[in-house]
Amino acid sequence: MSKKLVAYFSASGRTGSLAQKLSKAAGADLYEIKPAVPYTSADLNWQNKQSRSSVEMSDRSSRPALADKNADIAAYGTIYVGFPIWWYTAPTIINTFLESYDFSGKKIILFATSGSSGFGGTADDLKASAPGAQIAEGWVNPSASDINKLAEM
Repeated sequence: MSKKLVAYFSASGRTGSLAQKLSKAAGADLYEIKPAVPYTSADLNWQNKQSRSSVEMSDRSSRPALADKNADIAAYGTIYVGFPIWWYTAPTIINTFLESYDFSGKKIILFATSGSSGFGGTADDLKASAPGAQIAEGWVNPSASDINKLAEM
C-alpha cells in the first residue's frame, strides 16, 4: 500500500477541518497549501469584482505564489487535494500547487467545500496542471460516512 497525503488549501478553515478528518480516516500525512500572501476577508469578497479572489478567478492564468514548496510529493502514491470551490472550480492556487511538483504516476483525489455548487468541470480544469497524474473526483462537502469512503479510494 502506498503512502497517502492530504494536501489542502483552506481560506476560512472549513476545508482545513475536513482535511484533518480525512487525514485521520485515511492514515495520511497532512500538508497545508498556503499562499505567500494570506487572504483577508476583503480578498475573499466574491461580490466585489476588484477583490483579490475575484481578480484571480477571472484570469485562469493567474498563479498565486505559495508560501513554500516543501511537500515531499515523491514519497506518496495517493494525494488527496482539498479546496473550497470558487467560481465553480478550484482556486487558481491549486493550479500553482500542482504545477510546482511532478505528479506523474500519482493518483490525485479531489475533495472540496462549497456553499452551493458541485465539482462541475474542476477535474478537467486541473488536468493540464498535473500531467501524467490520474485525477478523480471525491466529494464536495463530504459527510462523516463520505470521508470514510474517500479514505478508501
